[in-house]
Amino acid sequence: DVRVVESGGDLVQAGGSLRLSCAGSGFVLNDYNIGWFRQAPGKERQWISCINVHAGSTYFTSSVKGRFTISSDNAKNTVYLQMNSLKPEDTAAYFCAAYYTIRGSDWCGNSPLAYDFWGQGTQVTVSS
Repeated sequence: DVRVVESGGDLVQAGGSLRLSCAGSGFVLNDYNIGWFRQAPGKERQWISCINVHAGSTYFTSSVKGRFTISSDNAKNTVYLQMNSLKPEDTAAYFCAAYYTIRGSDWCGNSPLAYDFWGQGTQVTVSS
């Protein structure tokens, strides 16, 4: 079975950093696109970043561009979301998700509907 599991969420002060991990099992990371989403209480799930692992292309929503980076470690079947200069508005549950990529494309989806496999989430809380 395809599974993704998030870890690394924590309570951090504004301006601090965290690195979230998305560990995959039951599939080869290079064949999948991995996305990160977040959801704050009372708000819709928001796409923040994705990586087309095979192509090496990465994408970010504007509110995190320049602060967050996404990377993959194929040997560990894991994708990382490095979050720097955290702000209180980054507080949310963070989810990673996966779907099988289309070879020849360097694109990855920014809609939850594109993703087939979801983790349970990890909480990030940024205090002011």
